[in-house]
Amino acid sequence: MAQFAKQKILVVDDEVNICELIQLYLEKEGFDVTTANDGLTAIEIFKETTPDLVVLDVMLPGADGWQVCREIRKISQIPVIFLSAKGETFDKVLGLELGADDYMVKPFEPKELTARVKAVLRRTGTSEKDAHEEVVYPNLLVNKTTFTVKVDGQEVQMPPKELELLFFLSSNPNKVYNREQLLEYIWGYDFFGDSRTVDVHIKRLREKIEGSTPHNWQIKTVWGVGYKFEVK
Repeated sequence: MAQFAKQKILVVDDEVNICELIQLYLEKEGFDVTTANDGLTAIEIFKETTPDLVVLDVMLPGADGWQVCREIRKISQIPVIFLSAKGETFDKVLGLELGADDYMVKPFEPKELTARVKAVLRRTGTSEKDAHEEVVYPNLLVNKTTFTVKVDGQEVQMPPKELELLFFLSSNPNKVYNREQLLEYIWGYDFFGDSRTVDVHIKRLREKIEGSTPHNWQIKTVWGVGYKFEVK
């Protein structure tokens, strides 16, 4: 089996249903999600779990989002995305000045929030996440920090997007993704290219990693749907 750790997200909102909705969308994308419904609990959970990113509501009981962000920034520079029903420029500027990486106004689309979480994590890729950036199978190693791929012990050269695609699929074994999902995750939600881009990259990946030696893993086409990294 692959050896990797999921990236951890802390979602903080006083509305339980919003936390559950965000948690559902993020867990579908492979994240490990913890929730809190007040500011003081959020600070405690943050110190205990050291998440990779925090989705943080501004209006919270106990300690508001501004206070929570200040406490986080005393001990960590991990990404913070603010959520707020208030869309005034002043609030957005204050959030960014406190060290937030993004700011979304309620109501929001969960899919857009998920895309922003991924984009911020890619943009702020720091050493805090390095331990989560390697996948190991028998005869296959993919390290997204050092941009290294080894097949049967031999290093294989490939462009960044091919490596990111391989890393993503192999980090989620036996899970099927359609082309649009892969475009969104690897190329970003604002990518306007052709979905055939995915097909071209998959073809090149197969040529480089599968070869003539049989393995207990492969990139498999699921006809009419998309692709998966199949582990037997």
